[in-house]
Amino acid sequence: MNYDFKQFDAKIAAAKEWLAKEYRGLRTGRAAPAILDGVSVSAYGSMMPLKQVANVGVEDARTLRVQPFDAALLKDIERAISGANLGVGTSSDGATVRVSFPELSTERREQLVKVAKSKLEEARTTVRIARDEAWKDIQEKVRTSALTEDDKFSLKEELQKRVDKANEELQKSFESKEKEMSS
Repeated sequence: MNYDFKQFDAKIAAAKEWLAKEYRGLRTGRAAPAILDGVSVSAYGSMMPLKQVANVGVEDARTLRVQPFDAALLKDIERAISGANLGVGTSSDGATVRVSFPELSTERREQLVKVAKSKLEEARTTVRIARDEAWKDIQEKVRTSALTEDDKFSLKEELQKRVDKANEELQKSFESKEKEMSS
């Protein structure tokens, strides 16, 4: 039995990484610079990611401070953050932009949990697709006599163990985010 699960493992790792990135962007009651990762600013004639034109730091539990590298971009940065519809407030003091996070309502928390669940389901779908691809590859190798029928069944068990482990890790990631959003 000689089957390489590298491609399957790479797809699973990518799904976990994607979910973690999506969860970093989901706003909880605390200020997290990652929420601004998707914001693009019109600067120097093109759209640039916020982190390429400014420093983003945590000022306190519910406030981020955005310090532009170039003071001329202050209004553009404020406009970009406001236009991103992140549910945050912005204010400028002439040198920095402060991004304030309002207290989360129960209704908003429930919406965020639903979004987190949908992201979890997308990641699980990726795992299922990777499993199906690996299983088809195993069956094809059996047809071409590269693997035996016995190998096929033991590989199917191994594949299922890897799928179960991946789904368990994705579930833990969701539960951790859910707990963070409800605190």
